[in-house]
Amino acid sequence: MGDHHVVVVGGGFGGLQLVNGLKGAGVKITLVDRRNHHLFQPLLYQVATTILSTSEIAWPIRRLYADRPDVTVLLGEVTSVDSGAKTVSLRSGMTLGYDTLVLATGATHAYFGRDEWEPVAPGLKTLEDATTIRRRVLLAFEKAEMEADAAVRDALLTFTIVGAGPTGVELAGIIAELAHFTLPKEFRNIDTRKTRVELVEAGPRVLPTFAEELSAYAEKALKRVGVEVLLGRPVTDCSADGVQIGETFIPSRTIVWAAGVTASPAAQWLGAPADRAGRVVVEKDLSAPGLPDVFVIGDTASVLREDGKPVPGIAPAAKQQGGYVAKVIRARLSGKPAPAPFRYWHQGSLATIGKSAAIIDFGRIKLKGWLAWWIWGIAHIYFLIGTRSRFSVAWSWLWIYLSGQHSARLITQRETMREEG
Repeated sequence: MGDHHVVVVGGGFGGLQLVNGLKGAGVKITLVDRRNHHLFQPLLYQVATTILSTSEIAWPIRRLYADRPDVTVLLGEVTSVDSGAKTVSLRSGMTLGYDTLVLATGATHAYFGRDEWEPVAPGLKTLEDATTIRRRVLLAFEKAEMEADAAVRDALLTFTIVGAGPTGVELAGIIAELAHFTLPKEFRNIDTRKTRVELVEAGPRVLPTFAEELSAYAEKALKRVGVEVLLGRPVTDCSADGVQIGETFIPSRTIVWAAGVTASPAAQWLGAPADRAGRVVVEKDLSAPGLPDVFVIGDTASVLREDGKPVPGIAPAAKQQGGYVAKVIRARLSGKPAPAPFRYWHQGSLATIGKSAAIIDFGRIKLKGWLAWWIWGIAHIYFLIGTRSRFSVAWSWLWIYLSGQHSARLITQRETMREEG
């Protein structure tokens, strides 16, 4: 093993793809992440909506590299980067020196200057977010079952999702199905079929990155399962009692934020230029401007396609970037010419609406409905890590499809239940 030290910050899709791409490259790799697991984020909303358990979409990073002696995994949080001294500082006080640094630190929720909304309108980026949302959704029904005041009961049975991108659409569809088809027989004092699921979008249509015909289909599919879609209606305030939309107040005790993201502080660490979302504006080889030994990938990077449009912040893009940077590092170490500038290959956009409808946009080919749902499911199972996870998720989906019953309807974290009770 050589002395060249590659420090990778972030164990998401981009970071893992890069580490995998450097297998056998003769370098020492240190992979740092704030959590001990890699998370399959595209299915995170299914944990939040009681379909899957946490262990089905997350895997310990150490286990993934147990057979790679060139990889050291550290559980830690980066607080700063000294690009002059070529060091990375962790919150624990530890300092790591590097020869090459790769920042794949992802993104978090963006509240557009209203961070005080976060406690009442959590976003969905981590397992903790997912279990918090799941707990709040299930507790809302439990509290409604015991509530004598009709107005309070209606507010408990009103769920508001802010933002109609893929996450918002998928959350709204499954919460509506849960309320209208799964739970009605289980409660005696309330009729869960009277649940209101409000999907609020400031723009003119749901799923704005998809073709208009697919957006229109998605909106109809949402309404078919009981979702109320409010378009062109930006949220102006969020509180524990509900949401304010212009002059209209909607009493709602459960709010989920799916309206935007902001990048990690990587640009601040590097003193690098950033776009409006805080992403580092990188060079064509995905290195930071003026720092050829520092690369930024995934949701932390602002990358433009040949047509001038930004590369989307999705898993396939992060994986492509991680694989590309691995090739750049290999070429440098071997003295070979650098690869051509990074070029993103869009493999298609997918979104699901409930348990039997989805849309897929491959560009020239567009699919919707039942067939798209099956293709969506097969694609996600394929990208899961490990045979056990693939089998477990496939079985969970099959069980829900046949029985209509969600298998992960557990209210956990007792101390938080006391706080919310």
